[in-house]
Amino acid sequence: MSMTFPFSAIVAQDEMKLAILIAAVEPAIGGLLVLGDRGTGKSTAVRGLAALLPRMRAVQGCRYHCDPAASSACEDCARLKAAGRIKTEELPVPVVDLPLGASEDRVLGALDLERALSQGIKVFEPGLLARAHRGFLYIDEVNLLEDHLVDLLIDVAASGENVIEREGLSLRHPARFVLVGSGNPEEGDLRPQLLDRFGLSVEVRTPTAIAQRVEVVRRRDAFERDPVAFTTLWAKQDIKVRRQILQARDRLADTVVGDAILHRAAELCVAVGSDGLRGELTLMRAARALAALQAAPEVTQEHLRQIAVPALRHRLRRNPLDDTSSGERIERAVAELWT
Repeated sequence: MSMTFPFSAIVAQDEMKLAILIAAVEPAIGGLLVLGDRGTGKSTAVRGLAALLPRMRAVQGCRYHCDPAASSACEDCARLKAAGRIKTEELPVPVVDLPLGASEDRVLGALDLERALSQGIKVFEPGLLARAHRGFLYIDEVNLLEDHLVDLLIDVAASGENVIEREGLSLRHPARFVLVGSGNPEEGDLRPQLLDRFGLSVEVRTPTAIAQRVEVVRRRDAFERDPVAFTTLWAKQDIKVRRQILQARDRLADTVVGDAILHRAAELCVAVGSDGLRGELTLMRAARALAALQAAPEVTQEHLRQIAVPALRHRLRRNPLDDTSSGERIERAVAELWT
């Protein structure tokens, strides 16, 4: 069994690591987009976080590993409940890779042809969206994803449900996941419709400090030489991060977001020209999750300031007369409004 590089051992990339933690605390944020140079730890960070998250409780025998406490039931859970056979089990949080060349059948799910031909019965074979339910759906090079898959993801991300109407099948199943995409912006832009579905967007760069580069190489080499020893060395730090996430989840519902903070969030979105109202919603949710991570009883202006750039940088319209980056425009607006 392959081992995952410890999340706590990732050098620098603080904005990316914080955004991943926030997405883990509050999945309603809508996912995370990580853009930047190749080889900067994007996929390593996602898999490292999923590996340290606590196992989730699921209905045993359910193909979609539904939460036993969920109010609605999928067809598997309904059948098990009717038969009086509801049991639970603990499973690792799924991290599912969506390949760029995946077919619609592999993503959505399709008729099990082998059983249809051999037994003459129609059985649905779940796809990648079903496997990702309650976990992470990771798309590397998301900006190169084919248009027909982009359309599928937009529909499912909006509804939290996968609907299949094909090959004589008519069914639906839950598909709620944290969508995580990574890519190199030099290789192409994302379609605006998909870009808008990501809650947070962070940029990562290759470290320029010699000491950081040396430390990255040293840690990676140590992990490859002896994964068990290296993982054990960082186990305490990963346990600390896991505890921080769990405590933040417990505190989230009680973390106060006052009207003054909502006013500040709306004020900033208007100042930078953010399209729609997802900017305010993301700012509110991300700032609340950040406050919960920091054990703060209520959201402050400083929390908004810390999360403003990743929450809004991908929601700004391009200004041909302003060649500054979207992050710099947001920081400039924050400085003008809140000083």
